Amino acid sequence: MSDYPLREDAMKLLYEYTKTDSLRRHALGVEQSMRKMAVKYNGDPNEWGITGLMHDFDYEMHPTIEEHPYIGNEILKSKGYPESITQAIMGHATYTGVSRETDMAKALFAVDELTGFIFAVTYVRPSKSIFEVKPKSVKKKLKQKSFAASVLREDIFQSVEELDVDLTEHIQFVIDALAEKAEELGLKGETE
Repeated sequence: MSDYPLREDAMKLLYEYTKTDSLRRHALGVEQSMRKMAVKYNGDPNEWGITGLMHDFDYEMHPTIEEHPYIGNEILKSKGYPESITQAIMGHATYTGVSRETDMAKALFAVDELTGFIFAVTYVRPSKSIFEVKPKSVKKKLKQKSFAASVLREDIFQSVEELDVDLTEHIQFVIDALAEKAEELGLKGETE
C-alpha cells in the first residue's frame, strides 16, 4: 500500500478545483512527463505522476503568488499527501524559496513549464500534432519572447542545469512522453 492517495482521488480533487480543459490537460501532461521521469530516475511512477497531476490543481482558484501553491499545499496536507509530494509541489514555484532537494522535485520543475510550452508549440503547427514537433522548433520558439509569453523561460533553462541534462535531449524526452498520450492530451492533431 502506498503512502499517497490513489490517482482516482487525485483526479476528483483536480476536477473539483480546476474547471478549464486547458489547465486539466496541462495537469495530465505534467503527470505523463513525470511518470516517464520516474522511470528515468528510478522513482515511483505513481508517486511522481500524482505529484505532476496535483502541482497546479489550486491555480485556477488561487492564481496569485501569495496564494499558489501555498493554499493548494495546505489542502493536500490536510488530505494526507506525503511531504515528498507537498515539498516537490512547493519547489516548482521558485518564488516560494523552497529548494528542490529530490530528483522528483527537480523533475517537476524541469517538466512543468516545458510541458506547457510544448503544448503551445504543438497548437501553432498547421497539423496541431505533437508528432511533428521537434526540439529544434521548440528551441526556436523559446527565443521568441512574444510566443507563449507567460512561460518562464528562465525556469526551463535553470531546471536543465539543476538536473544536469542537455536541453535538446530533455525537450525530446518530454515530447516523446507527451506523444505517448497524444490523443488523451489533445495533441494528436490531424496526423498519426
